[in-house]
Amino acid sequence: MKISVIGGGSTYTPELVNGFLARLETLPVTELWLMDIDPVRLDIVGGFAKRMVTHKGNPFKVVLSTDQREAVDGAAYVSTQLRVGQMPARRDDEYLGRRHNLIGQETTGIGGMAKALRTIPVILSIAKDMRELAPGALLVNFTNPAGLITQALSMFAPDVPAVGVCNVAIHAKMDMAAMAGKRLGRAVDPSHCELDTLGLNHLTWHRGFTVDSKDMWPEILREYMEELKASDNPDFPVDLVETLRVIPNYYLQYFYRTGRKLADQQQWPPSRGEEVMEIEKDLLREYADPSLNEPPADLMKRGGAYYSTAATQLMNAHFNDLGETHVVNTVHGDAVDSWPEDWVLEMPCKIDRQGIHPLPAEPLPPVFFGLIAQVKSYEILTAQAAVSGDRNTLYQAMLAHPLGPEVDEIESVMEDLLTTHRPYLPNFFKD
Repeated sequence: MKISVIGGGSTYTPELVNGFLARLETLPVTELWLMDIDPVRLDIVGGFAKRMVTHKGNPFKVVLSTDQREAVDGAAYVSTQLRVGQMPARRDDEYLGRRHNLIGQETTGIGGMAKALRTIPVILSIAKDMRELAPGALLVNFTNPAGLITQALSMFAPDVPAVGVCNVAIHAKMDMAAMAGKRLGRAVDPSHCELDTLGLNHLTWHRGFTVDSKDMWPEILREYMEELKASDNPDFPVDLVETLRVIPNYYLQYFYRTGRKLADQQQWPPSRGEEVMEIEKDLLREYADPSLNEPPADLMKRGGAYYSTAATQLMNAHFNDLGETHVVNTVHGDAVDSWPEDWVLEMPCKIDRQGIHPLPAEPLPPVFFGLIAQVKSYEILTAQAAVSGDRNTLYQAMLAHPLGPEVDEIESVMEDLLTTHRPYLPNFFKD
């Protein structure tokens, strides 16, 4: 079995390698291809990955490549974890937002839009190569903004099997298993738990949790509210949770507490992107150490906890026809009654050899649906703009976004975005 990782020079890659090493008995990888356009990073990260595998007795071969088509050819799974423009582009996204008093976070607001515009054409080129060189392979996308990119794949490459994966849901599941354990007075295995969550990527609301089919949601809510009350700087006000009886995804702070997040931006530098750039310098220095053959503790500073768990569990469930439930991003079809069937949602799905099957879910109430509809409109328009390079469509995407600029500012923000990222936006500069 050949598995390919596009963006293999990422500092996340060693965690992913560990995930494959941990599942060798059920996921029989024979070749792991790491592809990246940055040969220096690929050599450092790839060299470390090879030492990790050698340390475990060389159960599979690690191949490094700067050729996308070569990496994709014959793969059973293609995992994408790339960043067009690398970390300097993330920093530019953040400060683009700051310049215009807009949210510059890498997946939300104007920062997320800029990242999507750069990324969608590249992801679609991977899908094109998969269609030709790896027909039937599953594209497992971790690249942010994961939901928007999966929406674009469904629109422009619907014949290529694809799923969007994020670590937020598995992180929430782990946290809630710990909360349930406190209430039950015993350790709770997350594999015995099910999380009921619905929405868009980084725009979900958790609304149910079971342990061995036992409803634990009232206990989880109480535990979560106690944590909010005990915090000096809680993510959300307690009365929000008490009123709505849900736990909002962390990223909903950007919508529910926009003023606070904008104030945080004014305290930069360093932005999160700048912090990560320093973390990555240290990680790459550690990875280059020829004596290192296990991921260093500093990897946890990078974020993305349980990333490898989410990725490898998904592939394992798919390969072994397990029918497990995973929270992923996919076109829901008719799983959520009355919602447009072509929307990509983040929701529980059954994973088996035949693919990704959304499980029937109750629609969210109007207090949530209104925001979902706005953001989904923005996502669809952004995907169309990224492919067409049409500035009118981009204008409409900015207008649709609830965190977008005021109408009188759209033209100036749009020109700033396009100028800032011109090298990575050829579709907008065809003449």
